[in-house]
Amino acid sequence: MSAATPAGEVVFVGAGPGASDLITVRGAAVIAAADIVIWASSLVDAGIVANLKPGALLVDSASASLEEITPLYERARDEGLLVARVHTGDPSIYGATAEQRRVCDQLGIAHRTIPGVSAFSAAAAVADAEITVPEVSQSLILTRLEGGRTPMPDRETVRGFAAHGATMALYLSAARNKVLQAELMAGGYPADTPCIVGYRVSWPDQLLLRCRLDELSATMREHKLWKHTVVLVGPALAETSTTRSHLYHPGFRHEFRAADGSELITKEPQ
Repeated sequence: MSAATPAGEVVFVGAGPGASDLITVRGAAVIAAADIVIWASSLVDAGIVANLKPGALLVDSASASLEEITPLYERARDEGLLVARVHTGDPSIYGATAEQRRVCDQLGIAHRTIPGVSAFSAAAAVADAEITVPEVSQSLILTRLEGGRTPMPDRETVRGFAAHGATMALYLSAARNKVLQAELMAGGYPADTPCIVGYRVSWPDQLLLRCRLDELSATMREHKLWKHTVVLVGPALAETSTTRSHLYHPGFRHEFRAADGSELITKEPQ
């Protein structure tokens, strides 16, 4: 085979939030067909990588650096192998995939990404909550608390984002929950803003908690939540919302349905 002709492929597979049946059908098919499967046992359930084909190489990347993984990509290129690089949640969110794609480009091996269900989505689902509610919040801000080991851009702060009053999903911030609560409140969220705290959502030992913002730190400390935790904050998460959308209102006309003349009311009577 010509050295100038790229061979093999690396597929970044979103494993989802934890449960082995929350991976996409496409992602599961790639893992089952892969010659090399790279996964992090500290973040991905073993059931996700249980259905390997005979002879496939399973590599645990929990303690590996990028430099230690790179030879596997080189081997895949040289031997025309399929690599399933399995990432927790969705690979595009805090997945460190950009640097791996650069390595693949430098090596001359093809790559693509299969999305996965993220922890924020799983937490909202388990809590039976809607992230975007008409006239309450139509935006989701996905971020992390600044000031940790990973530098944040100067203009990206929890306090600054909180000023918008939208729904926020906060990753990688559980260990500094007292600061997180203080910054959210300093940014403008009222003390009674509803919060959803999800620990290892969809895993057998999952924990889902609801609390007010001014109770957030105490709640997380009580349950010793310092990792594997996502926090959702915002008025849209209230369990007592009476707002309805236009989409299913009988008075709202769209391409597939005529309006029946009813007045558009987005706030249900108390």
